[in-house]
Amino acid sequence: MSIETGILVLGANGQLGMEFRDASLQHSGFDWHFHSRSTLPIEDITGISAYCRQHQISYLINCAAYTAVDKAEQEKEQAMLINAEMPGKLAGICREQGMQLVHFSTDYVFDGSAGHPYKESDPTHPINAYGESKHKGEELALNHDPKTMIIRTSWLYSRYGQNFVKTMLRLMQEKDELRIVSDQQGSPTHAADLAHAVCRIISKNMELTGGIYHFANKGITTWYHFAEAIRQEAGYACRITPIPSSDYPTPAKRPHYSVLDTQKIRDQFRLEIPYWKDSLTACIKMILKP
Repeated sequence: MSIETGILVLGANGQLGMEFRDASLQHSGFDWHFHSRSTLPIEDITGISAYCRQHQISYLINCAAYTAVDKAEQEKEQAMLINAEMPGKLAGICREQGMQLVHFSTDYVFDGSAGHPYKESDPTHPINAYGESKHKGEELALNHDPKTMIIRTSWLYSRYGQNFVKTMLRLMQEKDELRIVSDQQGSPTHAADLAHAVCRIISKNMELTGGIYHFANKGITTWYHFAEAIRQEAGYACRITPIPSSDYPTPAKRPHYSVLDTQKIRDQFRLEIPYWKDSLTACIKMILKP
């Protein structure tokens, strides 16, 4: 792969963006550019367009997102701006300049009523404002540039940023008991696995077929069993009690089932995706190492 291949990562200080920083060290045959909100915000479409032209960017990886699921219920306009309107404009830039946009979406575009892992072609029906904004972002990005690669993922965590794993590790040291929802099923996904998968796809110099793909770690669990696995890996004594979602009301509704079928991305790009517990073990070791 030529060193001239420029890759711009937006939202580079978030958990996924930080994992791309780490992954870039193993994929050094690219001209990597990392920008956070402080240096190149997603709203600065003119600035992003000029930057891409100046630095001959070939791939634009958008990790910038509004991710506060509950807060989005009160900040719908801001969620729509960041998660929908701006990705659409990024896709427009990419189409104009012949770049490839890689954009990330969520399992929350589904309502949770399916009894099987969701395929990319399954009907969407978001049940919260965050899911609505991400779904609209998918539509706008593909409308502006059908070559856009959209990767839906689920229950994302990392050693970086704020996420369920890091919150649980903190609370388990502060409390004797935690009450965790046990009737929502999904697949935890290590952001490092997602970042490395995208890098491998690009490194193979494959033609990135536009459209929607699903990526999540293998296996299915609940938030309760996820928390139990975190406790066991960390060796903490905190007691974890399973509760129904009705005992923990939140401003935003969550789907009770949001498992993603990843066969399409595995087959098309010949990817091996790790089991969620294996990736969790690796992540917690990094977080807790002296």
